[in-house]
Amino acid sequence: MKKSIFVIAITLLTQFAFAQVPATFFTKANAFFKQNVSNGKVNYSSIKSNPSALNDLLEIAAHASVSKSNPKEFKAFYINSYNLAVIKGITEKYPVASPLKIGGFFDAKKFTIANKKVTLNGIENNVLRANFPKEARFHFALVCAGLGCPPIISEAYTPSKLESQLQRQTVIAINNPSFIKVNGSKVKISKIFEWYAKDFKQFGPYVTFLNKYRKTPIDAKAKVSFYEYDWTLNDLK
Repeated sequence: MKKSIFVIAITLLTQFAFAQVPATFFTKANAFFKQNVSNGKVNYSSIKSNPSALNDLLEIAAHASVSKSNPKEFKAFYINSYNLAVIKGITEKYPVASPLKIGGFFDAKKFTIANKKVTLNGIENNVLRANFPKEARFHFALVCAGLGCPPIISEAYTPSKLESQLQRQTVIAINNPSFIKVNGSKVKISKIFEWYAKDFKQFGPYVTFLNKYRKTPIDAKAKVSFYEYDWTLNDLK
């Protein structure tokens, strides 16, 4: 009996030990983004010439074990993994003008993340949005490599800073006149809001969501339309 209890205890401790993201993932990711991202753009050329740091990060991500029971770690891990996978997909084909020039970039190419083969759309829709449907701020942290997307940041998302990071990036995006184009009683917004309407309109009309983060509120009766998405690569040249 004692032996059985001992075996169970060791098993549980072993599972607990591996049921987490290695701290080195966030540390190394932070250093990587700091070195290779500036003003919302990525130095793909530099990364392509020396991909070791990126490959090392994705190798860590491939074998990490992450649980929804630790939601901040789960979210931070997958946001970083998404952004890193995007960069990996681009650098493999670089130079390229747009992610859309790469066939199946979002819905066919697979990456191993947390011991599972997933596409970029899979991470966004089946992992993050499906598990945290109330978190619309994901759309201001997940960066698709196009200039139309909110800018990628030069740091890793971390469990301890996740809330402030998501809040900051959402506020920045929604107060950016190039992202939210207000002209009196008319407002043009990114196609992101149309593609993921369910995420934003669960809080009410689009303007209701926007005004949660606007420094200058938009007229509640403003007419909303969508401008064309800019898929030009967010390349730091």
